[in-house]
Amino acid sequence: MRWRTAIDRAITPLGLTHAQYAVLAPLLGMERAGRRPSQRQLADFSGLEPLYVSKLARALERSGLIERTGNPDDTRAVQLALTDRGREVAGRAVALVIGLQEELTAPLGGLHSPRTRALLESLHALLDAPTTTRRPTPSDTETGELP
Repeated sequence: MRWRTAIDRAITPLGLTHAQYAVLAPLLGMERAGRRPSQRQLADFSGLEPLYVSKLARALERSGLIERTGNPDDTRAVQLALTDRGREVAGRAVALVIGLQEELTAPLGGLHSPRTRALLESLHALLDAPTTTRRPTPSDTETGELP
């Protein structure tokens, strides 16, 4: 939560929220790689829920940062592209966040240090691990063994 709060503080002067940044930054990266993703493709790439990406994309479109257009190959899909202003704002936001990441990972040796890479690998392993949702049973609470 501290990390997210720090990012929010850094990008708020650009008129962005953390959630909006989570759409703009990957879209910028995808565009730089020559891709014009659909909302679904961006959702899959970013790990965000498709409905949430759709809601954020509409708000970013109203702000003049992205364009949403129909996909000529799939009439059900909406393609996303940064506007010139969106590209500029996203680029500035990414630079701010990278600087912040350097600052926040300094105790581990910086963003590209072996300790930071190990931490990121561990976090990715935890995030990628399958989860099972199990509700505690009365016997769990009696024995003190909560999942």
